[in-house]
Amino acid sequence: MYDFHVHSNFSADCEIPMEDMVQCAIQKKIKALCFTEHIDYDYPDSSITFLLDYENYSASIKKMQQKYGDQITIRKGVELGVQPHVLEDYKRIVEKEYFDFIILSMHTTKKLDLHSGQFFENKSLHQAYAEYYTELLHCIKQFKEYSILGHIDLVKRYKYEEGVHHFLDYIEEIFKVAIADGKGIEINNSGYRYGMNRGMPSEDILQLYKDMNGEIITIGSDSHSPENIGTHYKDSIELLKKIGFQYIATYQNQKPIFQKI
Repeated sequence: MYDFHVHSNFSADCEIPMEDMVQCAIQKKIKALCFTEHIDYDYPDSSITFLLDYENYSASIKKMQQKYGDQITIRKGVELGVQPHVLEDYKRIVEKEYFDFIILSMHTTKKLDLHSGQFFENKSLHQAYAEYYTELLHCIKQFKEYSILGHIDLVKRYKYEEGVHHFLDYIEEIFKVAIADGKGIEINNSGYRYGMNRGMPSEDILQLYKDMNGEIITIGSDSHSPENIGTHYKDSIELLKKIGFQYIATYQNQKPIFQKI
């Protein structure tokens, strides 16, 4: 098993020490674990600040690699919460700091956060989805310093209605850019924890990615606690096999390494 989306107390929304996460991953026989701590500039909730202590984060990763390297592969990653007006700041970060793996995620659209529901107020669900995917497309046209797109249909986690257009035409435009740029996507299994009964993205989006000759897929639990590390990994593997994928990806030095499934 591989888990390439895990948080520790270096993320503002997690209190679990990195070593606790590593030890649990070893117990669960995870082969490779990548910490992807949050950076989310200008996040529109004053009660939380998603910044990263780069020096201590790097030192902690190195310590874990030295202590547990004979039992598990540990990679240093980051999850960038993108908005159009912070992209230049992120470019400076990735030029200066070393990361094995960079997830591009969008938690905020039109400077409104999805989590509180504020983004969805005073607009139709169709309008909200259109704004979300349009802004994400804009960001990946302007920002290329990432490895994969995180939980690409995250918007559905916060508000979804049966029969609503799935916006595959919008997602197709996103995939055209990402695939041409050599970027991948993830299956983010946190969806199971939030009542979606699936990972993110949904099967139709994964099928579209396959049909467009997308090849790079990582699997991540998006865990903020030890018990969630590696959850639903086998479900994701079976789904990928059903669609026709033969490999998943891990990363080192921002280069994909393909693992046979």
